[in-house]
Amino acid sequence: MTDTVISKCDNGVRSIILNRPDRLNAINPELLKDFLTALREGNADPETRVMVISGAGRAFCAGDDLKEFETQVGTEEETRAYIESIQEITREIVLGNKIVLGAIHGWAVGGGLEWVINCDFAIMAEGTRSFFPEISLGIFVTGAVTTILPKLVGLQKAKELILLGERFDAAQAMDWGLVWKVVPEADLMKETLAMAARIAELPELAVSDLKRVINRACDLDVEAAMKLETDATVRGFLDPSTAERISKFSQ
Repeated sequence: MTDTVISKCDNGVRSIILNRPDRLNAINPELLKDFLTALREGNADPETRVMVISGAGRAFCAGDDLKEFETQVGTEEETRAYIESIQEITREIVLGNKIVLGAIHGWAVGGGLEWVINCDFAIMAEGTRSFFPEISLGIFVTGAVTTILPKLVGLQKAKELILLGERFDAAQAMDWGLVWKVVPEADLMKETLAMAARIAELPELAVSDLKRVINRACDLDVEAAMKLETDATVRGFLDPSTAERISKFSQ
């Protein structure tokens, strides 16, 4: 595990910390690889009963590192492989057998916001800001957001949030059902770890079955949604005008 992600387990609670604070934990290939490794280890580890994801520094995750956009786009095959690596994170969070909590602060943007929505319980610090910039850049959302978000906020609100990309705060996220709880930033980790400790004490099989059954009963067709998202995202990445939009956005 490199320094882009820190993973450790204590008393059944695995803490996974995104660790690119100088870039607001923006997503690049190294972070994706290390985050996926940490999640897979957590889901496979019999000592891990619950996982907590968070971000080092001033933000949870500022989305894709747009300064590295050119390294993420190559041939259609290479671009698709990169997008699939993003979708693998969602598979581990949503379809994995462990409950995942998010301790969210600062910024949760784009792919970072998608990971918030993927969590079983997201706890957000007051003052956190979020938005989806993808459509304005000519690309598309990932992370099964197209099936999960409408279940949380309703179809029209989901379309609005993704299409218009307007910024919203923690109180709004709570009102819309995007997060489970909003707390002062000073209490964020204490509140999240307290919830994680409660879950870690529950019978493991029953907890795993609850996650699997309730997601299936709510008709979360994660795989079908991610296939459609991947196709749309690849088209956006390969559109020549996208690089120009991203260059302007990242300046």
